[in-house]
This record gives sequence, C-alpha cells and structure tokens, in this order.
Amino acid sequence: MSDFRLGDVIDDFCVKCRRITNHSIVSILNGDAAKVRCRTCYNDHDFRHEQAPPSKKDLKKMELFKEVLATVDPEAAVSGVPELTPANIAPGDMAPVPPEPAAEVKAPSGDGASSRKVKAKAKAKKA
Repeated sequence: MSDFRLGDVIDDFCVKCRRITNHSIVSILNGDAAKVRCRTCYNDHDFRHEQAPPSKKDLKKMELFKEVLATVDPEAAVSGVPELTPANIAPGDMAPVPPEPAAEVKAPSGDGASSRKVKAKAKAKKA
C-alpha cells in the first residue's frame, strides 16, 4: 500500500453518514491511517478500511444461533461458529442465518380470531 500523509484524502465508511465518503487522514500509526475525518459531516473516527460495521440485527442473530447451538452440542457452539467481526465480513454481506431447529414445534390450536368469536357469542347469549 502507498505511504499515507496527514491530510491525504481517502475513501472510508463514515459511521455518522452511514456510507462510504471522502475522508482526510488525521492520524497515522505505523504508516497506516489510524484516525480519519469525514469531509461531508466532519466527524472524526477510526479508519475502517471501507468496511461497514455489522448491524445490531446480525449480531443478535449470531448470538441466538450460538445459544441454540450450545443447547444442542456445547462443543460445536465454541468451535462451529466463527466470531462476527468487521474484519471477516465484507461490506454488504449478511451474517449466516441459522438453520431451522430439528425439533418439531406445535402450532397453537387457534389463531385468536376464532376464540374471539366464541367469546362474543357467549356474551350475546348472556345479554
């Protein structure tokens, strides 16, 4: 990668604008940009290498997936699911969706509407 200098303009993901915009380099560490300033909103943040952070929804999915995996096979929960970090997720990628559980789930007996109709008929008979 080329040498960076303070004030150089580079592309990066802005957490405030929520998109990739032009940024000015504010701080350099070991020859790489450490802090940048968005040239659109002037927000300072760490250099993210043009990668958006994973959404809270994706993090929650991974957490629930690990919890389900832990109940099925505790060893697979630790080694089977990779950690969800910005370094191993490309922009635009979605977190893996957990597979459907193998256990059979029984649906409730009524949809709610039919039980309301029965209650309404019972009230009408009383009146």
